[in-house]
Amino acid sequence: MPPAEDERGHDLEAQKNPLMKDTDEDDEDVIEKSTSQQASSVAPAQDGAVKSSSGGSSGFIAWTIVNTLATIGIVFTNKAIFDDPSFKKMQTSFAAFHFLCTTLTLFVISRPMFGFFVPRRAGFLEIAPLSFAMCLNVILPNLSLAYSSVTFYQIARILLTPFVALINYVFYHVGIPRNAVLALIPVCFGVGIVSYYDTLPDPSKPTQVTSTAGVVFAFSGVVASSLYTVWIGTYHRKLNMSSMQLLFNQAPVSSFLLLYFIPFCDTFPVWTGVHLNKYLLILLSGGFASLINLSQFFIIAGAGAVSSTVVGHAKTCSIVMLGWMVSGRAVTDKSLLGIFMAIGGIVTYSITILKSRKP
Repeated sequence: MPPAEDERGHDLEAQKNPLMKDTDEDDEDVIEKSTSQQASSVAPAQDGAVKSSSGGSSGFIAWTIVNTLATIGIVFTNKAIFDDPSFKKMQTSFAAFHFLCTTLTLFVISRPMFGFFVPRRAGFLEIAPLSFAMCLNVILPNLSLAYSSVTFYQIARILLTPFVALINYVFYHVGIPRNAVLALIPVCFGVGIVSYYDTLPDPSKPTQVTSTAGVVFAFSGVVASSLYTVWIGTYHRKLNMSSMQLLFNQAPVSSFLLLYFIPFCDTFPVWTGVHLNKYLLILLSGGFASLINLSQFFIIAGAGAVSSTVVGHAKTCSIVMLGWMVSGRAVTDKSLLGIFMAIGGIVTYSITILKSRKP
């Protein structure tokens, strides 16, 4: 997926405040959130981006629903694609395709007739390191999804929050309240419990799909996504760009870089033997990625920190719940304890952070 993960997936969603990272995805930078609710207002920002309201509360709700459904859709669509052995080893090609979809979406909405933002250019060598990190931020979580259950994939992504907080504390001396730190302890234990029980071999669970490789890819993806998240904030300050402007520079460069790895990393199927449904799923995945990027623009422009956080947690809970339902597991499954610990801890963490920011 994009990751999500978004995680995307996607990548605009990965560009909010690192310490308020939601459990998607996918991926977050430091941006100014406008809480203006003026209907259909569009005004150029100082950095050249165009900030737009969501058209009032009804518009915000509509775009939130679109974003939530698209995020859920892309996770399960990508899972269906990766469950096919023919596509499981095409991760770089799949990521390049999503970056292309992102580029085309941003190009269209940057045109004067839409005017969502004003493009700005950065040099290739200047943006290449961040674009390479963006590739890892997408490919590793996608590999995790390919070799894991949807439930484990989504729960593991929650570790982004404590890992980003750790990086900010160690390298940038940015601390968080003590109660927030304590709230992250059950998060880590919860993910550990799910990791253990989700990988135990059990003949009574024919739907069990999480492997050791899936766990390794999941934790590697968390590290890559966390570093990418921290870098996003650095590049925002360095290049003085908004989220969309920065992503519009990253996406095509990321796609270009992956072209050099595709011949060495990917194994292609016999295309004549691929069923039409798979091609439709791939196109659907790209469409979901575009919807996530587009809807996230309105959510960021029209929502405050509380609303964005609630949206992120709602998506996490929805994906975990649906993943659990389609897996056919019983309520007595011990992984359930870890799920409640992880989600409960991250919600408590978010509430603590939001309270600490009140004047």
